[in-house]
Amino acid sequence: MNITRRGAVAGLTALPLVPAVAQQPAFPNKPLTLVVPFPAGGPADIFGRNLAQGMTGLIGQPIVVENKSGAAGVTGIDFVAKAGADAHVMGLMSASAGAIMQSLMPKMPFDPAKDIAPIVLVVRVQEVMAVNAKLGIDDMKTLIARAKANPGKITCASAGTGGITHLAIELFKRETGTDLLHVPYRGAAPAINDLLAGTVNTTILDVPAVLPHIRSGALKALAVTSDTRAPLLPDVPTMRELGFPKVNSDNWYALVSPGASSAEARKKIFDAASVALKSKQIVDAYAAVGGIAGGGTSADLAAFLREEVAKWAAVIKAANVKLE
Repeated sequence: MNITRRGAVAGLTALPLVPAVAQQPAFPNKPLTLVVPFPAGGPADIFGRNLAQGMTGLIGQPIVVENKSGAAGVTGIDFVAKAGADAHVMGLMSASAGAIMQSLMPKMPFDPAKDIAPIVLVVRVQEVMAVNAKLGIDDMKTLIARAKANPGKITCASAGTGGITHLAIELFKRETGTDLLHVPYRGAAPAINDLLAGTVNTTILDVPAVLPHIRSGALKALAVTSDTRAPLLPDVPTMRELGFPKVNSDNWYALVSPGASSAEARKKIFDAASVALKSKQIVDAYAAVGGIAGGGTSADLAAFLREEVAKWAAVIKAANVKLE
């Protein structure tokens, strides 16, 4: 049977057209960016850079740390949220941006429930309640008794209005039935300076910030506002041990991706981060600055975030906290 050239061409044109499918490059296919939403050199920066270093060899691409500070950590995480589906952009989200500011800001620039995908809890930083040693208060029972006998007279410093150290004070007041006078500062350093000078009586701050002064004897640690004792302060009881289990104000940082990023990409990020967080290098580096390396599943982190949002929203509402 002979097939003419015209017939062959006609036969080809009758075949259905199959569109070419673009092959998506495997993730990751370029260097990744880890956004740390606080200035370089601080605790968050230390946590982020150690995590980036630990993940680099596991994920197969370099990880560049970018510091994008502002609005208590919200600015940097907004940058991650605006990255669309690009999982090459990650963020180290803090408690302030992830659980507190949505109850304080008139309008968040992104929707935390939709625009951010939780990956894994990176680190917890415990807080401690400490008093000026010259105050003559050696335990929590004495502080509570004196505060109840002198409502509004015991001053308590925080690192700033609306921050986790301020909300920790409000949570403490609510659960212990005391009326401490909150004195906000712009950061932990000036709060500690005035505490050492006796200008204010007490404070609740991250353990690493006050540890040198506790060890020197200038400050007296009364309790860790956490479920477990702080490794750097093993002799200091927890608020749970003292009968106040709801006074838990751990600071924390979590790894997040853009909300529209693919599940496959997020799984690769999770796997690399989980292995890195178990390494001796990261565990030791975090412990040196008072951090406890995290872990768990992405579902665990999502549930934790919901709990934190609800807890701090209730404290903010009850205390009528407003941003300055």
